[in-house]
Amino acid sequence: MLKFWFKIPLWQRVVGALVLGIAAGLFWGSGAESIKWIGDLFIRAIKMLIVPLIFFSLVSGIAALGDLKKLGNVGGKALLLFITTAAISVSLGLTMGTIFQPGVGLDISLPAGIDIPQPAATSPTDMILALIPENPVMAMAEGQILPLIIFAMLFGIALLMAGKEAAPIIRGVDAGSVVMQKMTMLVMELTPFGVFALMAWVAGTFGFEALLPLAKMVALNYAGCFIIILLVYPAILKTIAKLPVVDFFRGIVDAQAVAFSTASSNAALPVTLRCVQRNLGVSKSVASFTVALGATINMNGTAMYLGLVALFGAQIYGIDLTWTSYLLIGLTATLGSVGAAGIPGSGLVMMSLVLSSIGVPLEPIAFVAGINHIMDMMRTMTNVTGDATVAVAVGRMAGEIDVEEYISADDV
Repeated sequence: MLKFWFKIPLWQRVVGALVLGIAAGLFWGSGAESIKWIGDLFIRAIKMLIVPLIFFSLVSGIAALGDLKKLGNVGGKALLLFITTAAISVSLGLTMGTIFQPGVGLDISLPAGIDIPQPAATSPTDMILALIPENPVMAMAEGQILPLIIFAMLFGIALLMAGKEAAPIIRGVDAGSVVMQKMTMLVMELTPFGVFALMAWVAGTFGFEALLPLAKMVALNYAGCFIIILLVYPAILKTIAKLPVVDFFRGIVDAQAVAFSTASSNAALPVTLRCVQRNLGVSKSVASFTVALGATINMNGTAMYLGLVALFGAQIYGIDLTWTSYLLIGLTATLGSVGAAGIPGSGLVMMSLVLSSIGVPLEPIAFVAGINHIMDMMRTMTNVTGDATVAVAVGRMAGEIDVEEYISADDV
């Protein structure tokens, strides 16, 4: 029985678990919450990997580049693609909100017991200071991903500058990276069970009834994400990477399933990194840098949604927006998506920032909070797919991708 189970490719087991989980949840109803702990256990196992995996993979990857100029080249291209796709996503959200008007004619009555998130009073100076950890160990313990990335990058750059004297440390970091990849493979075997439990809980808890009052908003959220995944990302793969699209989606399906079921880019990070390296053939140096950075700042699904929800809120209250307001939404949503944490629900906090910037009351946030998780799942899958797309594109431009591995059907 076990032999037959492991003979089935992991991505097929994961997709099967996702479909069966939805069916079980719809049949079981609220009783499906009794198995949610299995999904929570899976998420905890993945989160256990995040900090050491980022540190070892990023430091090892930077050291493997062997050249600071090459690091700047890779980083610059990745950032440019991240910001460009975020701007395209915001524009898509604004366009869909203008055409389909999801907030027009909607009677807003706040769900009981829902608190309205307030935008954090954080100055640009505080945001910049927060990038540098006062204590790297504390940043690791608290799971502060962006400060961890900054520290790991500086550590890797210092290793390059130290030259031969740092060789023993580089070997140790390389070994740590290999060990973390093996641990990821072990945890990945839990994926079908975690995905099944989480999808059963979502389907059983929310059901179709919860979607009806905001059906148009949910539909536009999913439609926008599908447009980004099926049109924007393939365009990058075809024009920049010049690689087949079908092979990309076959190689990244495991990460998409984990992202969809957990609604967390950070939780999906170990799986995404494994898929990008093992299935898509991107070198360790490029994959570790772009995927780790992307899990923190590349939030295209969130960017699209922020543009959409800004118009949703304005339409509910009959607020007419000027072109200046549209530009402000675009800028705030683009920067907000970059600053959004890769954790479930962070989009709600960023919503308050965008709505406040154009003078729209914050009540619509509470209105959509009840179904935010269902929409967040699709947005997270969009974000993770974008991380992999940028990794492939940058790897192709830098000559750091194994094309034979990319097109190979031997995916794990």
